Amino acid sequence: RGVVKSPFLAYNSRKGKQVKSMGIYLNPGNAAFSEAVNSKIYVDKSELIIYTNSVANTEQKYICVSRPRRFGKSMTANMLAAYYSCSCDSKRLFYNLKIASHESYEAYLNKSNVIFLNIQDFWSETHQADGMISLLQRSVIWELMGRWPDIRYFDETNLVRVLVDIYTETGTQFIFIIDEWDCLFT
Repeated sequence: RGVVKSPFLAYNSRKGKQVKSMGIYLNPGNAAFSEAVNSKIYVDKSELIIYTNSVANTEQKYICVSRPRRFGKSMTANMLAAYYSCSCDSKRLFYNLKIASHESYEAYLNKSNVIFLNIQDFWSETHQADGMISLLQRSVIWELMGRWPDIRYFDETNLVRVLVDIYTETGTQFIFIIDEWDCLFT
């Protein structure tokens, strides 16, 4: 009775409705960005969202942000996850930021499924490319299959196939945000 929770869904049996909840990789929510916004020093980089919204659903939708260390790439990745992730309500976090006054603000706010990958987390556990890729795939697949358990998967060990199966069955698309991707080169 009451609320039954898994890492992926909360089901309120009294109200009879499902609510999306946060995962580690799938729809990580807005806690990390909230911490940044509530810090003593915060620089508003939300105008980047105006650009990402403008290239959504175009061939220019693949964006790589490469800057030197300590330039705020991780904070920006957390901002994008907080803005797009459908697992949370981030309106309060963004209402005073520059993006809030833009016409595309509400059109995309918390309306997408986000897969957030911090490559350093996987690399630190494996220290080799093959092991890292395997761990990454298993970790993300585990969350995806927990969120969509009723789909018939062609190959439950292949992340690309799992994503294709989810899309084919549900029409669900994903925004991938990849942080610390350059740790492989250092």
